[in-house]
Amino acid sequence: MGKVSFKPGTMLNPVPVVMVSCGSMEEKNILTIAWTGIINSEPPITYVSVRKSRYSHELIEKTNEFVINLCTEDLTKAADFCGVKTGRDTDKFKEQKLTPVEGELVGSPMILESPVNLECKVIEMKSFPTHDMFIAEIVKVHVDEKLLNRAGKIQLEKAQLICFNHGEYFGIKTEPIGKFGYSIMKLNTKKRLENQRKSVKRGGKGKAGPR
Repeated sequence: MGKVSFKPGTMLNPVPVVMVSCGSMEEKNILTIAWTGIINSEPPITYVSVRKSRYSHELIEKTNEFVINLCTEDLTKAADFCGVKTGRDTDKFKEQKLTPVEGELVGSPMILESPVNLECKVIEMKSFPTHDMFIAEIVKVHVDEKLLNRAGKIQLEKAQLICFNHGEYFGIKTEPIGKFGYSIMKLNTKKRLENQRKSVKRGGKGKAGPR
């Protein structure tokens, strides 16, 4: 099978779709981006890459805070709107009927309709030709109660999250094809986990997973 070569480009796909809320409860904005991810686990450190010309860039640079709000299928249109409209002359919260909620540790508002909110404090900014990367520590995580099972485990598969793939939005609806470490898992452990998953899907009281 042959391959076709292309010039260098941002061809890392798919990537997450998040709405980044920034500023303050008085001067707030939402920026939709796909260039975000995790840099470190302890402490949890993330980043968002923002074009220098964006209004949100000014707000993040001024406050050194922002909130990453995960996006669902129901929020896709709002996310797209917030990615193409400027906040300099548009109240995106009002236009898209999104609810700003005060965070616990940062002054930037969270988006109530988002199932998961990550409060972030900037620790460093790296400048590049087209974008600046705001590196930040995740200082608090908020999750909708409806995404927790009886054992308190977060079930993100029920959130109907979306991703961005080469210019288009896609839902994530497939069944899991494996669990971290499954390639070296003992057969008995694998069978036990499969039985637990089937029990939960039938409405049983199987455990959420290995402890």
